Amino acid sequence: MQKKEYDIISFYKFCPIETIEDLRIQFKKNLIDHSIKGTIILSPEGINGTIAGSNGFFKSFSNFVFKKLKIENFDVINASKTSFIPFNKPKVKIKKEVVPIEINTQSREGKHLSPEQWDEFISKEDVMVIDIRKPFEYEMGTFNKAINPNVNNFREFKNYFSKDFLRKNNKKFAIFCTGGIRCEKAADHLKSIGMDEVYQLEGGILNYLNNIKEENSQWNGECYVFDQRVSVKHQSIQGSYSTCHACRMPISQKDKDSKHFIEGVSCPKCFDKLTEDQKKRFAMRQFNIKHARKND
Repeated sequence: MQKKEYDIISFYKFCPIETIEDLRIQFKKNLIDHSIKGTIILSPEGINGTIAGSNGFFKSFSNFVFKKLKIENFDVINASKTSFIPFNKPKVKIKKEVVPIEINTQSREGKHLSPEQWDEFISKEDVMVIDIRKPFEYEMGTFNKAINPNVNNFREFKNYFSKDFLRKNNKKFAIFCTGGIRCEKAADHLKSIGMDEVYQLEGGILNYLNNIKEENSQWNGECYVFDQRVSVKHQSIQGSYSTCHACRMPISQKDKDSKHFIEGVSCPKCFDKLTEDQKKRFAMRQFNIKHARKND
């Protein structure tokens, strides 16, 4: 029997949105009515989401969004196939921004490079390649030559990329993130402090992995994704990482081989940060999970 496939789509659009609470209810109903799962963020500056459903579901969903928001398209769409729906339920959240950096983005105006243009551009000597994701994402995989600002809160990005930093690094910037939306906001901030030579990877890492063959790629490792797949490789094939049920961080096979890894209880990233009470609770939870599986 042929294995069933589902579509998983990430998308965003910068556009003014009003009466958000009413829209949240309508969007939630649409997701439920069409058996779509995932997360959508609505804010006064636009929409951002990653959702999954049956093959072809996105056309009808897009028409619904276009009508409700009075827009004609999305700024970016990243689509791939998955063997399971990697979300537990549909969620629609209201936030002040689509990405928290305290920069109000009204429209998409940055310099964008296709995956093919990106490879050529980041090979140049006068270009600084900057991974603006969180450190743990950077450690899982990144592009050749890329540096990471090592900030855990995206708002800290503004402190890292100050005018003083720009004076010390007189280069063109090539910035990238998972799907592109963090870069849109980051590029706006850099422009606001006088940096005009900022170039973004169109559609982010996901678009790159879907369009560049692995043998020609300047990407090394796997890309963290915000769903139950945990990570993906080229062509959006599910990666090798799983999730620590104690700290919720991604863990590799090497992490699992560590003496500090206890399934459901701890991993090398959190074993020395958990209290004994937490470890006991997690151990009991894991015992109950295994006991329930035996009784299925």
